[in-house]
Amino acid sequence: MFLLDAEVPVLLLLPQPVNWGGILLVIFGLGVANWHARLFRRIGTNINTFGEPGTLTTEGLFRRTRNPMYLGMVFVLIGAACVLGSLSAFAGPLGFFILAERFYIPIEERAMTLKFGNEYAEYCRDVPRWW
Repeated sequence: MFLLDAEVPVLLLLPQPVNWGGILLVIFGLGVANWHARLFRRIGTNINTFGEPGTLTTEGLFRRTRNPMYLGMVFVLIGAACVLGSLSAFAGPLGFFILAERFYIPIEERAMTLKFGNEYAEYCRDVPRWW
């Protein structure tokens, strides 16, 4: 994001000082991701994408979205792109979203389905992937 913004600053979307509002998104996203990472540690479940799932939790924002940590990171990246200000910086959040949506989340969902079966299927029916 920083290299794209510095080397290929396509269309300045957010001039100063408006771009500094992105800091709020960064703080919010870090808070959401960190809150749920701490939740995983507290309940003793695995946070590693490629590891065996430990517990199916519906605490915190897991009641509203199946991926609050990824969602938090998307907010962090969008906030950083806002601070940078150019359209090219938004390639970072978009790339992360696509990678999570097409690669990481499907791996996690397959593992959760294998481990928790119908319980996880019901959770997926009730709670959207993103929001």
